[in-house]
Amino acid sequence: MSRYILAVDQSTQGTKGLLFDEGGILTARADRPHRQIVDHKGWVEHDPMEILENTVAVCADVLKRAGVPSSKVVAFAISNQRETSMMWDKLTGKPIYNAIVWQCARAAEICERPAIATQAEMVQSKTGINLSPYFPAAKLCWLMENVPEAKELVAQGRLACGTIDSWLVWNLTGNHWTDYSNASRTQLFNITELNWDKELCDLFCIPMDSLPEVHMSDENYGETDIRGVLDHKVPVHGVLGDSHGALFGQNCRTPGKVKATYGTGSSVMMHIGDRPKFSENGLVTSLAWGIGGKVEYVFEGNLNYTGAVMTWLKKDVGLIATDMEATELAYTANPNDRTYFVPAFTGLGAPYWDSRATGLLTGITRTTGRAEIVRACLDCIAYQITDLVLLMSLEADTPLDELRVDGGPTASTYLMQFQADIAGVTVRIPDLQELSGMGAAYAAGMAVGLYDQDRIYDHIQHRNYLTKMGTAKQDLLYHGWRDAVRRTLSS
Repeated sequence: MSRYILAVDQSTQGTKGLLFDEGGILTARADRPHRQIVDHKGWVEHDPMEILENTVAVCADVLKRAGVPSSKVVAFAISNQRETSMMWDKLTGKPIYNAIVWQCARAAEICERPAIATQAEMVQSKTGINLSPYFPAAKLCWLMENVPEAKELVAQGRLACGTIDSWLVWNLTGNHWTDYSNASRTQLFNITELNWDKELCDLFCIPMDSLPEVHMSDENYGETDIRGVLDHKVPVHGVLGDSHGALFGQNCRTPGKVKATYGTGSSVMMHIGDRPKFSENGLVTSLAWGIGGKVEYVFEGNLNYTGAVMTWLKKDVGLIATDMEATELAYTANPNDRTYFVPAFTGLGAPYWDSRATGLLTGITRTTGRAEIVRACLDCIAYQITDLVLLMSLEADTPLDELRVDGGPTASTYLMQFQADIAGVTVRIPDLQELSGMGAAYAAGMAVGLYDQDRIYDHIQHRNYLTKMGTAKQDLLYHGWRDAVRRTLSS
């Protein structure tokens, strides 16, 4: 019987258990959602214990669904929602507060304090990240200031800080470790010197000894039986932030390759090689991963609301019942309507970085109806991706003709064609959609010698969307989008 890699993709909306066989083919999947804890201020949290319990549960579920005995699993991999931040007690193993989700802007005031705001250039030069409340540094600072137990645990040497990957690794192996991809997203890690930075930690009042050890993404993070799910212990390899996992899963392992992950939010990444480059126009520089003993870098742009716009349309305003209905309505919309929707629910991410921007629906006329509004909501996903694709091409001085994409919204034929049209690139979609978990699983499979790094992608098929729109119409529509965004900005 085949040997398998078991992977978990712990995402914003839920947790997936994924099982990959010796050929790298996904043989089974199991899902469990977790609560989105949102209060009247719009602050967003997750229950870390629920996430841990779901992680264990989906591993059992996927093995049962596949009918595979646990003895055939040879390694375990993790991809995770990034920037979601938490603290726990090393002695009891209990979280001291819910995890603060990456979307949550509660720490905006911290970033605006003169003592921190005046250091924005220093922060960006060391981390590659624009000073923002979306990253863990400010979130952990908020926890230090607002959860009394945090300071108590610091005094006792028992405080653990981390992101979701380190929480899972700690619970499954006992090691307080993280990987380079996740560390580079904390705004506490020096991506050039490759270490936690004392000046940054002091700026945000984060004790350095509370942070996890940083390791290569394909290292052995320890062994686990996933709390009894397996009948033996297997090594944990392939720990990657979800967007980095998708980059690896898309085989964007050489400079110039670009991928976009369409999820609750979106990440657009361009591989830029083994040395960092820094943007002055709103792009982030992150570590792609540490693989095979060396680190590599990416340009990245992060969007807060892409797939989440569809969730908003369904659950909050009731304009659609399913994602497919959005696509159907978009095809029926008046082609001459110029309605734009800017989804700045909790500010705007890259390349604008305005945490106080608010959303906008503009361009409405008497003939604008439900179909036109829904289409504008779909269009805003493609427009936001295009902002980043065009900027990456400019910053890297590299013409782009292909965008590799993944995620649930790629099922919309309307959205994918509009993406190809408005960005002026070929959109390439693999026939496998679990790219984040697959990337982590492939890194794990390579680490344990199950997969050949040069041939493991050979079985993946793609469908392509080619640009059909003329440049004059592209320019007209995109100009309208940029004008709509300008109206949302706080200054």
